[in-house]
Amino acid sequence: MQYALDTNIIIHLLYGTEPVREARDNALKQGIKLIIPPFVNYEILRGFMYQSAPKREAIYDKMRSIYTIGDMTTATWERAASIYANTRRAGYTIGDADILIAAFCLVNDYTLVTNNTKDFENIDGLRLVDWMK
Repeated sequence: MQYALDTNIIIHLLYGTEPVREARDNALKQGIKLIIPPFVNYEILRGFMYQSAPKREAIYDKMRSIYTIGDMTTATWERAASIYANTRRAGYTIGDADILIAAFCLVNDYTLVTNNTKDFENIDGLRLVDWMK
């Protein structure tokens, strides 16, 4: 099993939020591989480039050396377009960042770890885990 970490989960890890750290440690003990979606990597890096936070940057650099950072493929972009069209037709508006993260997870058969499940719950087939509950 492989878990992709949403931006909010990475931020909780950078701040040392205990329930998220415990859940991460439990996942690793179970042999679950942790993945950083490329769009999440972008969101975290742009934050550091805008506003320096050396201690948190060092923590994130260590995370990036341990966890895999995924790649966006043509299949991911095509799945994202499909998610956009399907959710819009169903009357839901989902931001592009969340669509891209969801598409990445679906194409690669990853479970998304997020504490923002509401934004993702209308995407068919996407498995979600909330480490804050």
